[in-house]
Amino acid sequence: MNQAPAPRRKQERDEVFVEFTKSICPMCKAPVDAQVNIREDKVYLRKRCREHGEFEALVYGDAEEYVSSARFNKPGTVPLAFQTEVRDGCPSDCGLCPEHKQHACLGIIEVNTGCNLDCPICFADSGHQPDGYSITHEQCERMLDAFVASEGEAEVVMFSGGEPTIHKHILDFIDLAQARPIENVNLNTNGIRLAADTNFVAELGKRNQVPGKSVNIYLQFDGFDERTHLEIRGRDLRTLKQRALDNCAEAGLTVTLVAAVERGLNEHELGTIIEYGIDHPAVRSVAFQPVTHSGRHVPFDPLNRLTNPDVIRLINEQRPGWFQKGDFFPVPCCFPTCRSITYVLVDGEPGNRTVVPIPRLLNVEDHLDYVTNRVMPDTGIREALEKLWSASAFMGTQTTEEKLRATAEALDCAGGTSHAFGSGGACGIDLPRAVKELNEKAFMIVVQDFQDPYTLNVKQLMKCCVEEITPDGRLIPFCAYNSVGYREQVRAEMSGVPIASVAPNALPLADRLTTTPYGSKTAVEEETR
Repeated sequence: MNQAPAPRRKQERDEVFVEFTKSICPMCKAPVDAQVNIREDKVYLRKRCREHGEFEALVYGDAEEYVSSARFNKPGTVPLAFQTEVRDGCPSDCGLCPEHKQHACLGIIEVNTGCNLDCPICFADSGHQPDGYSITHEQCERMLDAFVASEGEAEVVMFSGGEPTIHKHILDFIDLAQARPIENVNLNTNGIRLAADTNFVAELGKRNQVPGKSVNIYLQFDGFDERTHLEIRGRDLRTLKQRALDNCAEAGLTVTLVAAVERGLNEHELGTIIEYGIDHPAVRSVAFQPVTHSGRHVPFDPLNRLTNPDVIRLINEQRPGWFQKGDFFPVPCCFPTCRSITYVLVDGEPGNRTVVPIPRLLNVEDHLDYVTNRVMPDTGIREALEKLWSASAFMGTQTTEEKLRATAEALDCAGGTSHAFGSGGACGIDLPRAVKELNEKAFMIVVQDFQDPYTLNVKQLMKCCVEEITPDGRLIPFCAYNSVGYREQVRAEMSGVPIASVAPNALPLADRLTTTPYGSKTAVEEETR
């Protein structure tokens, strides 16, 4: 007698499907369908290209925080002008196109592709390509005017490259920005010229004294180990970094230390970088950026990369007396999984510091939760916190100082009432004195994970508020510029050196614009220190 076969049993999937989205193939850059899944408390992006097969990448190291971050998704602001039309959909119509969901908190102008370093991880692939270029005075004016036309009164423009300090007109470019309704200038630099040229640093310091304006130095600073410098920058720059910082302090310049963080290399140095920054008189903030695997980068495993919650966890582990879970909050103006920030009040002397994150003194979540707490009493705290938890927030700017002061004074007037401590005195900070000495007492820490061709998610890209300003007057979301093929198109147009089409379509850039195109092409300018 034959036995009946055992009934087949359905199997549970080993992951939770979260959402359907769009991305690109990391090989050919063609737009493809993608899905976001949760597996083992981590968030992954999976996609398939018809030609190149399936790809998967880790995009967020904490699934619970990924899901809960949706509460911090602030409604976007419509820019005053769009530069392109909607034709093929995101990410093929940048920008900004009318379907983009946010204005530009921060505009980036890359003044050149030349560099005095040859970093192994350069997402801009700067320094040695045959298709290099430098922008002219007229092109810079056009780019700044496009930014102002889109923003009205713009908050922050960043001059970058390449290495912008080797452009012979960089001081003129800063003057052009300060002559327009742009409040703050950031100079993104490796610091080599700042270490060697005190006259140049002094000129930057003079521009930092212009009423209603500021100049902030955004300084590469990856750590203290020789191996860190050699593997990330290709050269031991530790002495130069120290000299650059000391020169900035002498000139009265505010500095943000910017660390590219790579798994297995310098992730153990995060706490030391924060402590060093707090102790140095020029440094007012630190930005940690997991390495962006675009352009030129070392070999990596997209399933084993650092993400924002990983960096925050490492900070908490390395300085447990200062930080704990819940001290960092997502930035609401961009997509909330892209960037997290905290501010701390600092007291005491080096080696005996009291460091208290502002979220311990004020329930930030009450004010920046746009789902549960959509309507808050008009205390001014929400508006202040929105400016502080923003991509346009940089220490040393008048706006950030004003909003920090408003927040600190509100705490002081409330007697330092805190959901965590009960009173300001209980946490070891003298709040009245901290309010009066805010320039010396407040410190900012940013964690920013930029997308690359493996992790690009159109849902996040459409809320991006950090935009590359191109010489033809477009504002392209930073992660699209570096991942989709726009950087290569701009380089080809500016240098006249043709490239194979890796952009989302093969149309000439000028055919997709609603503004004027580049105009005449320029050769690479001679760049000097």
